[in-house]
Order: sequence, then C-alpha cells, then structure tokens
Amino acid sequence: MSGELTHLDADGTARMVDVGAKPVTARTAVARATVRMGAQTAARVAAGDAPKGDVLGVARIAGIQAAKRTGELIPLCHPIGLDHVEVDGVIDAAAGTIVLTGTASVTARTGVEMEAMTAVSVAALTVYDMVKGLDKGVEITEVVLLEKSGGRSGHWVRS
Repeated sequence: MSGELTHLDADGTARMVDVGAKPVTARTAVARATVRMGAQTAARVAAGDAPKGDVLGVARIAGIQAAKRTGELIPLCHPIGLDHVEVDGVIDAAAGTIVLTGTASVTARTGVEMEAMTAVSVAALTVYDMVKGLDKGVEITEVVLLEKSGGRSGHWVRS
C-alpha cells in the first residue's frame, strides 16, 4: 500500500483520478456480503417459499444490474464496460445466513473492486427487501473485498 489518497488533488480537493496513461489490463475482483436472519426465514428462502418469490434469483439480477451502474452511484468511480459480472448465493438455513459472492471482471485501465462490492451490497439489500415481511430482524453484517487482480498493485487476497 502506498498510503496515497489518489482521489485528492494537491489542495485536498476530491477529484476523479486520471487513468488515461495507465495500461489496459485484465482485472478481476471478488466481494462478499453476509445477510443474517432467523433460521425459519432462511429455510423458507432455501425452499423457495418466500412470499415475494425467488429471493436469490432476484438478488442475483439486482446485483448484476447494480454492478453495471456503479459509476453512476459512486461519485468518483469511473464508468466502465464490464466484461462479466456474477453473483451467487449460498444459504445456510440452520445458521440463518445467506452469503452472497460477487465477481466482476473487465479489461480496462481501472479496477472493478467497487463493481464487485456494489453487486453484493445491492444483492444483500434485495434479500432484505424480499424477506422483510417474514423477519424484521434481518441484518447485513458484512461487505468485504475478498480478492483483486490486475493493474499496478497486482494480485491481492484477503487474509
């Protein structure tokens, strides 16, 4: 880590980073979000018996849509043409959790960490929306970057 805040100019003013001189490379990022709920609620999601329908199916599509709009949502994030976005969910009904994993990839001058994290964030919010009628205590407990590759900083994996 360089410790440099790249989104600040010499006067400390927020700015969009100029990536024009950076080389185009293949870049990938993987993020995770965890949603906790009651075991009965998670069991209904796993059984496909939630009142609003296919919770994970809708969450996957919402996550993909969100990743594609990250540049519109995060003020200093570059809009990029994603090569691929995937959102998957694993339900542990006994533990009352749904773990969402998002992978984004691009061949570009800037990374896709924000796209992967936006994908799982919106997927988690969608899970919340889909089950809030069953369980008011649902919580999104984590959104983290798990791994990134490509670009100047190379390959990084959460320890």
